[in-house]
Amino acid sequence: MQVEKFYYDNKTVKLFAYATILWGVVGMLAGLLIAVQIYLPAANLGYPMTTFGRVRPVHTNAVIFAFVGNGIFMGVYYSLQRLCKARMFSDVLSKIHFWAWQLIIVAAAVTLLSGYTTGKEYAELEWPIDIAITLVWVIFGINMFGTILKRRESHLYVAIWFFIATWVTVAMLHIVNSFEIPFSFMKSYSWYAGVQDALVQWWYGHNAVAFFLTTPYLGIMYYFLPKAANRPVYSYRLSIIHFWALIFIYIWAGPHHLLYTALPDWAQSLGTVFSVMLIAPSWGGMLNGLFTLRGAWDKVREDPILKFMVVAITCYGMATFEGPMLALKNVNAISHYTDWTIAHVHVGALGWNGFLTFAILYWIIPKIFNTTLYSKKLATTHFWIGTIGIVLYAIPMYWAGFTQAMMWKQFTPEGTLKYQFLETVTHIIPLYVTRSIGGLLYLSGVFLMVYNIVKTVKSGSLVANEEAEAPALEKNKAPHGKQYWHRWIEARPIQMLVFSLILVGIGGVLEIVPTFLVKSNIPTIASVKPYTPLELQGRDIYIREGCYLCHSQMIRPFRDEVARYGEYSKAGEFVYDHPFQWGSKRTGPDLARIGGKYPDSWHYNHMLEPQSMSPGSIMPSYPWLLDNPIDTAITPAKIRAMQTLGVPYPEGYDKVANADLMAQANRVRINLKIDKITTGADKEIVALIAYLQRMGTDIKLQAKPQVVSAQ
Repeated sequence: MQVEKFYYDNKTVKLFAYATILWGVVGMLAGLLIAVQIYLPAANLGYPMTTFGRVRPVHTNAVIFAFVGNGIFMGVYYSLQRLCKARMFSDVLSKIHFWAWQLIIVAAAVTLLSGYTTGKEYAELEWPIDIAITLVWVIFGINMFGTILKRRESHLYVAIWFFIATWVTVAMLHIVNSFEIPFSFMKSYSWYAGVQDALVQWWYGHNAVAFFLTTPYLGIMYYFLPKAANRPVYSYRLSIIHFWALIFIYIWAGPHHLLYTALPDWAQSLGTVFSVMLIAPSWGGMLNGLFTLRGAWDKVREDPILKFMVVAITCYGMATFEGPMLALKNVNAISHYTDWTIAHVHVGALGWNGFLTFAILYWIIPKIFNTTLYSKKLATTHFWIGTIGIVLYAIPMYWAGFTQAMMWKQFTPEGTLKYQFLETVTHIIPLYVTRSIGGLLYLSGVFLMVYNIVKTVKSGSLVANEEAEAPALEKNKAPHGKQYWHRWIEARPIQMLVFSLILVGIGGVLEIVPTFLVKSNIPTIASVKPYTPLELQGRDIYIREGCYLCHSQMIRPFRDEVARYGEYSKAGEFVYDHPFQWGSKRTGPDLARIGGKYPDSWHYNHMLEPQSMSPGSIMPSYPWLLDNPIDTAITPAKIRAMQTLGVPYPEGYDKVANADLMAQANRVRINLKIDKITTGADKEIVALIAYLQRMGTDIKLQAKPQVVSAQ
């Protein structure tokens, strides 16, 4: 058998490793900033680009797609070559992939800070960047599958299964959720509306966690954990069950983000059932990882890399147990819209993704630079600082979440709400302060890692092209002994891609399609009308400033929510909402019925100086809204886009929309002048006030006492 000599590409691995570190620091600094802003409004600095509403999506996108994204590519480019015993398919594609991904990250940061956002969590990037992401993802896929097809190893190791499922599922999620209609170079409206948009978004949002933050990292775990421990994976059979069960079940779980909302009950129930089922495959993977270390615990005590891996896998197990528990309706009634969800997410992000990434960096860098880690002691110190940071982050957020839920739901003996919403905010500020200290500790550990890795790199020399050799793959070689079905598919990457796509596609089709085809899922309400041009402009300003990140627009059928906010929300109220604005966190009160509750002057002063209207408020001020003119030049394009989406504006309305806009704006201006406030009718604050005053006014129903109790 002839042995072939070839070379692994370590230069691309190095570039992705460096990018992982860089964007990790940037993303975590942004996270620390918003953690401070949430209890110190002055930290918003008074500029549009530095407010919580604009920095927060920068943080989430930087951590998910820049830090973890580059970490995925680092792990895949290193492990795939060695598992396939082949250099990456194309050095040119590797370079294009790396640099294009970094350009996308920069474009994302610039546009988000500038206020260009779709208003959909984890999918905020606008349509030109969405197209760029699609193209780069295709380039990555060609490079990955080209490498797999030219491999010298017949069997596809379990890590490669997870890489394949990740690629095909993320492609599906991104394309389906990104259907939008552009009306300018950097702005668009979601193709979906209201309930349908919410379902598609959280089908995407939950599975972005599943197939971007989880499945590729499981593949990385299956490769690097046995390497670091110098032991085989505990159970190959368990890895098979783990993989196929996980990718099939995970895709159904998205609706658990929408429990007790206007989403049809059958979809909510499906999300709950499949979420609970997720415990089995998720814990199967966790146990497979931890049991791999059986007999190696002495090594774990000495090796900081294995310490990071153990805590990472444990956090994965904790998060994947807690997630299904939060999908139970009685638990979700307490947790949703509170900081409990923030704690849950960060146990996974800081523990699972963060710690596993640190472990891989500590393992890969010495290997590709042909040296040893500069300081195991520093790495161990990083481990303990990071672990304490996670604890100091998570525990206060759990405490804050329980406190919020209990205070929101308490009534006096006379049957009135015991606490005003603002009281529930100011009460937990010490917990927000503690959370930011935990985040600072975690980030301090990252800076220690940066120093350690810089010293490691300086002590070695990059092996850009690492020599290797292996016999060529024998084509059409007859298998020996009994062949199981999984053995057949494990040798056929294209078939595995197709099977994976079918499995993950089933859940999405069966959950989403009925909401489009069965009219009874979204009953219409005759009194619900399209937004006026001024209200539409105001809604876009609301989205631009990230108001949806702190305020929900979904009143659930609970006694306390109906008492606090008004009649619970109906599916038909949102048929013209492109995108939906139900929110996922209540740092501020729900706004679904805010229309008419306060005079126009109250909203004006509240945006100028929130603390003057709500003493103790942690909301930042938005003085630029008082000066910025409404971009009326874009109004006709917005109306035409909405007409394309089925919003029933009269034919030719785009030509007269600005006349209606100015007529309504003048009415708002006159209302403000009556209260001694002078402003131009063409200012953004006028449009925002018009939108806020419209919210919840299409239906006028008396709140009913027959509501679900979540006491």
